[in-house]
Amino acid sequence: MLKRVLNKRISIELKLFRSSFRISCALERVWEFYTDVNHLKIVTPKELDLNVLDYTSRKFTQGTEFRIEGKILFQKREWHSVITSIRPYEYVDIMLSGPFKRWRHVHTYYYDIEQNQTEVVDEVEFELPYGLVGKMFEVFASYRLRKIFDHRRRMTIEELANGM
Repeated sequence: MLKRVLNKRISIELKLFRSSFRISCALERVWEFYTDVNHLKIVTPKELDLNVLDYTSRKFTQGTEFRIEGKILFQKREWHSVITSIRPYEYVDIMLSGPFKRWRHVHTYYYDIEQNQTEVVDEVEFELPYGLVGKMFEVFASYRLRKIFDHRRRMTIEELANGM
């Protein structure tokens, strides 16, 4: 009985992080900005020291892969992702290797005609490495993601606010 329990894999739920904001900018301009790999350098906080190392296509398409490096979760790490699906105003990137055990990021963009604004919605499902030990650091990881995505919001607005 004890042996069976020890051999069972512990299933850990993915943590969900969600961020959204509105910007007074045309949907097409926001979409063009976020589907260009170079947006990563613009919207990422400077203290993460992000570098885009390599990519298969500067404009995101299904199957585009990119490698970045930055100070993510305490130390400089490389991150390799792929765009697994893309359709007008939504795309998904999955981390193939990097600081998280699992990472799935859905980027969605909505246009509000009445308000003349684009809503940027990010939903990230993630799992930290190290099993139950990693699970104890989820609150800290969510706090760090909130700071990163708050910066992302500010930089997007700064970059695109005059883009009507």
